[in-house]
Amino acid sequence: MVILLLYVDDMIITDSDLKEIHALKLHLRSCFEMKDLGLLRYFLGIEIEKSCDVYFISQVKHASDILQGAGLTDIKTVDTPLELDLILNCYEGHALSNPTMYQHLVGSLNYLTIARPDISHAVHIVSQFMTSPRSTHFAVELRILNYIKGTLYQGLHFSSNLDLRLRGYSDSDWAGDVTDRRSTTGYCLFLGNSLISWRSKKQTVVSRSSAEDEYRALAHTTSEIVWIRCLLQDMGVKLSEPTPLACYNKDPIHIAHNDVFHEHTKHIEIDCHSVRHHFKHLTITLPHVCSELQLADIFTKTLPASRLHILSTKLNMFSAPS
Repeated sequence: MVILLLYVDDMIITDSDLKEIHALKLHLRSCFEMKDLGLLRYFLGIEIEKSCDVYFISQVKHASDILQGAGLTDIKTVDTPLELDLILNCYEGHALSNPTMYQHLVGSLNYLTIARPDISHAVHIVSQFMTSPRSTHFAVELRILNYIKGTLYQGLHFSSNLDLRLRGYSDSDWAGDVTDRRSTTGYCLFLGNSLISWRSKKQTVVSRSSAEDEYRALAHTTSEIVWIRCLLQDMGVKLSEPTPLACYNKDPIHIAHNDVFHEHTKHIEIDCHSVRHHFKHLTITLPHVCSELQLADIFTKTLPASRLHILSTKLNMFSAPS
């Protein structure tokens, strides 16, 4: 059971408030078996550091444990988790005689994405072959570990400033999977300058156009925005402005502005209505963003090292402070 207690006050916390918080802790201790562990430093493999007005979250120990468990502490490093234009299928390479290690590594890597959004797309790809992994898939998994070894101390910076504006980026790769031609949705959401939500996930159906798969990505991202806006409201954060949701493809933006569903869009009408509803009610706006500024690219595509570094920096990923 998880209990979340919110203390909402427009004023700066004073000594009197701290005494009330201490009294509340004592009361809770009398009702439940609990310990006050002080400021959060480490929790379930997640490390938290605070300096001035910045929080830094990393998973260095968890990443190190993955490498050590796989016996790969002395491997060479690479500058990207995936080779450029990588294409994987279910047929090339030989089947692994014992897929247990592959499956265990995928699970560990999935947990590592809590503080490592730069490997989310790569982990999403290798996760698709959990049932019958082959040597080609295992080679990709090893490359991800090579990349982690070279970026072991990477993590996310969170600013504690008062900028509480929510903004998002949505992207997709049309028919990117060569096996079933389904597209991948990628999105990321920022609260101020802090990355708070991201995802790389294959869509459930095959899209017949790039506009369709982009619109499905918009619908998924819009649902996440609505949920986060409700969560922030429950926590006492009122968002008076609509959330800008940046998209590179102009077609779904035009569709969102258009009340008429024609032959080319009626098969995605439910997603259209969902996005249009929140667009008309000013939950979101849909600004166009050029390809160079599309931060969600990192969740849908293989990237060269220079582009990966630029996007990782824009996601506020840096090395652990010394």
